[in-house]
Amino acid sequence: MDPLTIDTVKLSGDALVIIDQTLLPNEVKYLSLRETPEICEAIRLLRVRGAPAIGVAAAFGAYLAAYYAPDAGLENTFLDACDQLAASRPTAVNLFWALDRMRSAFAKVSAKSPDEIRSALRAEAQAIMDEDIEISRSIGRFGLGLLRPGMGILTHCNAGTLATAKYGTALAPVYAALDAGLSSLRVYCDETRPLLQGARLSAFEMVSAGVDTTLLCDNMASSLMKAGKVDIIFVGCDRVARNGDAANKIGTSGVAILAAHYGIPFYVCAPSSTIDPAITTGADIPIEFRSPEEVTELWYQKRMAPEGVKVYNPAFDVTDAALITGIITERGLVRAPFEEGFAKLGLLGKR
Repeated sequence: MDPLTIDTVKLSGDALVIIDQTLLPNEVKYLSLRETPEICEAIRLLRVRGAPAIGVAAAFGAYLAAYYAPDAGLENTFLDACDQLAASRPTAVNLFWALDRMRSAFAKVSAKSPDEIRSALRAEAQAIMDEDIEISRSIGRFGLGLLRPGMGILTHCNAGTLATAKYGTALAPVYAALDAGLSSLRVYCDETRPLLQGARLSAFEMVSAGVDTTLLCDNMASSLMKAGKVDIIFVGCDRVARNGDAANKIGTSGVAILAAHYGIPFYVCAPSSTIDPAITTGADIPIEFRSPEEVTELWYQKRMAPEGVKVYNPAFDVTDAALITGIITERGLVRAPFEEGFAKLGLLGKR
């Protein structure tokens, strides 16, 4: 299967259609969602995941709330749906960015007829999706400029086509390389505990695309780097502060620390929608904490930890800007000082 034929998230008729990522790689199943609570649940349970894909799903979810609302209650229903969707996950800024765009689109046409409002909201949600695809392509092109034949690429979590509307962020340079005929790359996927996005999703994408792919447990990354197998690291992100601190899936900061020790370039692939101009440093980024059961029993036939044990399960950590070689955006590669670089590319404008 060509992973680029997968529709991670799209609007089909009167429903949001997503691939249920909790079932991959063993089952490819699409879900048709219409009601705000079930869309919120899909986001919370990671049936749809990845910051850009979450933003697209939320935009379509907001539109569908208006689509199904009675004319007399359209505004209240739409705004309430936006609030519910915003509460579904706290860290990925794309979620709030997309919903802010939908609210702004509503405000511009609020005096028009209900059908005109619905049409405008649908167009805005579709624009968010179309822009996401072009952004991923652009990140891929800039990342491709950093690659050479035979390089070993390490990635953490999944920031491929499954995390976006198409192509991905951290894996977009690999897809761009395939398009350019650069097929001799090796990709190493961290397993990414506790939800195994690297094992289940990134490895699935790369193997399906015909890439030389190796899976490793997270605590094997140092050994792999020391062995000289890794030439470059690409990771995605869910929120970037003005100073370049970047929140990504838990374990990313450890990869960055190891990369610094071994002298391996570490790049964050960040759509402009993940750069939050309201956040000065990573200390201001809210971190989601998830259920203890994800660690103690989710992937096991029997519980693998004693009853009563405490569990520390943050979904994300923050990589210090000092550990980041560069941040690849759709407008170009930014190096330190990051705030100055973001400003030069016009990435710190008001939301």
